Amino acid sequence: MHRKMKCFNKSLLVFLEDLEKNNSKEWFHENKKRYELEVKAPFKLFVDDLQATLQPFYPEIDLSDRTSIQRINRDVRFSKDKTPYKTQLGAMIMPGGKKNIMVPGCHIVVNANYGLRVYSGVQGLNKEQLYRLRVYLKDHNMEFNRLIHERGFSSYYGEIKGEKNKRIDKEFQPFLEEQPLILNKNFYWYTEIDRADFLNDRLIEMIRDAYEKTLPVNKWFEKVINLLII
Repeated sequence: MHRKMKCFNKSLLVFLEDLEKNNSKEWFHENKKRYELEVKAPFKLFVDDLQATLQPFYPEIDLSDRTSIQRINRDVRFSKDKTPYKTQLGAMIMPGGKKNIMVPGCHIVVNANYGLRVYSGVQGLNKEQLYRLRVYLKDHNMEFNRLIHERGFSSYYGEIKGEKNKRIDKEFQPFLEEQPLILNKNFYWYTEIDRADFLNDRLIEMIRDAYEKTLPVNKWFEKVINLLII
């Protein structure tokens, strides 16, 4: 049984706010103990509880083996922004495995400005995989539209977003007006839980309820990937 607990308090958001104003190795080193106690430890505990809460949705796999907390250190090698730390926390619970970002899972992001977002989606498709997904989408558009416009999904997540191709193969061009998402190179969607609810004792249940609303869409993408891509 999931244990009831309040993993977060305001100090976590305050730390992220302070880090945004003082994003340097010197400041972080001076505040490392504060980070370990007020941010890293409670976030790890929260992610463990969230993974256990989502486990019943995937009884055939062990989600604990497929959960990843993202490092707070930024990779600045190829970025113009050389600030050394992320000013948000992130964790991914990936049913397809930590390296299989094609299979949609649960990605949470904690940010001091907006609170918490629950993301899901599909990325990492190569050219051939994307082509085959588009063929399937064109042939099964009615089913796909029904899922993304279902009230539970649309009220939580709104529209599906993603980077788009400027041009597309001629065979898909007549389908563009009917389904603009055929241009997408990746697909993602998110819902937001604002700061007012971030400290709520029911936060994990709120995330679970939100994630449950995307499961039919997730399963559709997972089915396509299993049939046509992997």
